[in-house]
Amino acid sequence: MNDNAAPRMIDAPRRDSHRPTAFTPPANACDAHCHVFGPGHKFPFDPGRSYTPPDSGVEDFFALQETLGLSRAVLVQASCHGTDNRAMVDAMERSEGRFAGVAMIDEGFTDADIRALHDAGVRGTRFNFVAHLGGAPELGEFWRIVHRVAPLGWHIVLHFDAKDLPGYADLLDAMPCPYVIDHMARVDATAGLEQEPFRKLLALMAGDERCWVKISGAERLTAGGAPPYDDVVPYARALIAAAPDRVLWGTDWPHPNVRHMPDDGDLIDLLAAFAPDEAVRNRILVTNPERLYQFG
Repeated sequence: MNDNAAPRMIDAPRRDSHRPTAFTPPANACDAHCHVFGPGHKFPFDPGRSYTPPDSGVEDFFALQETLGLSRAVLVQASCHGTDNRAMVDAMERSEGRFAGVAMIDEGFTDADIRALHDAGVRGTRFNFVAHLGGAPELGEFWRIVHRVAPLGWHIVLHFDAKDLPGYADLLDAMPCPYVIDHMARVDATAGLEQEPFRKLLALMAGDERCWVKISGAERLTAGGAPPYDDVVPYARALIAAAPDRVLWGTDWPHPNVRHMPDDGDLIDLLAAFAPDEAVRNRILVTNPERLYQFG
């Protein structure tokens, strides 16, 4: 961000999300994309962040899990905390094995630092390519980090702007380990299933066993930002049909940088529309994250 610009304040998540009404989540159901922010007095935000979130710590997240009927989670390090993963690691430790993590690291991390993250339950590292979060990383550093973590069995989480996805074909083809594309590649739900970024994403899911996708972020993809998110359903169904054993789902709580703050109860109910078949839905909620994150 501009060193002279103060980070913008963003909205707090809803604290009154309703319980699921469309189905009852199975045992060991996992929210495979969520964050913890702060509390800032204990886990300060990164000085170079582009936004400042309200504190949304692990106690708040435990309460949300209880409401939604979920027991596992994958905490994803967000840019507002930079490469200081302490809030995430603290939440994982307090979960007593129910939470895994995706860290953000740089070349200042020693092998011992990375091993400590692994021992805490981290199973991947994340890179932002999204313009409003700072744009693509320096690719030399990107590849050096990828090749350091791949031997640990980690995967790489990639956060793209949809329009940029086709341009990274060579990068994806060279990945030495599994990779996960966040939020359905942030495709524009108004642009149709034949838009080039979505055709590229479908081709990856159909043809590359290393490629996983998160059918999260409906509140980001939908035309107006508000429920019921019906226009996102065809995209999620197409991705599930392409590779049901490599699809993950998550709330994206506490929803940084959204146009309209969602009710997390609506988001979990939406999964019933994405995956009407209970066996497929249970695969997305339980089996797939269990395999990728080595739960249990």
